[in-house]
Amino acid sequence: MMTDTATIPIAFSTTPSATAKAAAEREAILADPGFGKHFTDHMATISWTIGEGWHDARIVPYGPLHLDPAASVLHYAQEIFEGLKVYRHADGSIWAFRPEANARRMQRSAERLALPQLPEALFVEAIKRLVEVDAAWVPSAPETSLYLRPFMIASEAFLGVRAAQAVDFHVIASPAGAYFPGGVRPVSIWLSQDYTRAGRGGMGAAKTGGNYAASLLPQAEAYEQGCQQVVFLDAEERRYVEELGGMNVFFVYGDGRVVTPALSGTILEGITRSSVIRLAEDRGHTVEERRVPIEEWRDGVASGAITEVFACGTAAVITPIGVLKARDFTVGSLDAPAGALTMSLREELTDIQYGRREDHHDWMRRLA
Repeated sequence: MMTDTATIPIAFSTTPSATAKAAAEREAILADPGFGKHFTDHMATISWTIGEGWHDARIVPYGPLHLDPAASVLHYAQEIFEGLKVYRHADGSIWAFRPEANARRMQRSAERLALPQLPEALFVEAIKRLVEVDAAWVPSAPETSLYLRPFMIASEAFLGVRAAQAVDFHVIASPAGAYFPGGVRPVSIWLSQDYTRAGRGGMGAAKTGGNYAASLLPQAEAYEQGCQQVVFLDAEERRYVEELGGMNVFFVYGDGRVVTPALSGTILEGITRSSVIRLAEDRGHTVEERRVPIEEWRDGVASGAITEVFACGTAAVITPIGVLKARDFTVGSLDAPAGALTMSLREELTDIQYGRREDHHDWMRRLA
């Protein structure tokens, strides 16, 4: 259930934007929003200091942040973020998918980055207040959504190497078009053999920008090889599959087993990942979370033992993988149809998110 407002530790103020988009301009944007290109009229902001704790919660006009050049985030990368979507249902109501799970993951990321933990109720209330103010920005066309980006940055002006004593939390929102406007199609994946995403004891399990920065060069390498995404191996043995640049990966075997790399401290615990595991188990599939050697992927696809491979994440939900390409081998085919279980799970999950199917797991939260 939605958190009772009595449990929210501080109150929000609202300052309406004086430069809000006119209805016609907003509708033109919603007709073709793309992803991450346009932003709503407002943003949520909450401040934290070591002396006051969390305070000054407010909805303010969307606009530039004012940071001192010595702000810790600019020098020591002390920042974390989240990503979740908001959906307009057929009756016009607006819902978020598992926002409490995002709140808890942000708390885990904050702990790893030596940042203060934002209370779950305050996280959910911040997105609720923002969506209420900018409800007109939630698109209604099929497979569209409003993408929310909560993030936390160390804003203290101090060059000493220690955890910042002043931090800001923000939420911005961006309308998102259909990820596959021409229909869901299998993608090709490049195996990164020279670079790793994260090492044991590092920040791989935290949702922090440094992990994504580490993926940009190998992602560019993937593009050069004609692939849409990159997959990383573990940093110790360079043998075991970890995750894609921004998505978790699953393998479906001919005997009905579903396998995904086990969380080991180097892999981000995806909200979509845990949802897929639950839905697959609901159907009676055995789900194994374990180490997966790259040879098992390569040989399993070649022999037919692995019948489907897919990736999952907030943006694409579930994406079928058709080809794995490396320097010395290529397996799979982009001409093969997306797997039946892949597409069935994708349909079930998106139906829940858009209110087309009953939510048996109490994942959806009404915001407006």
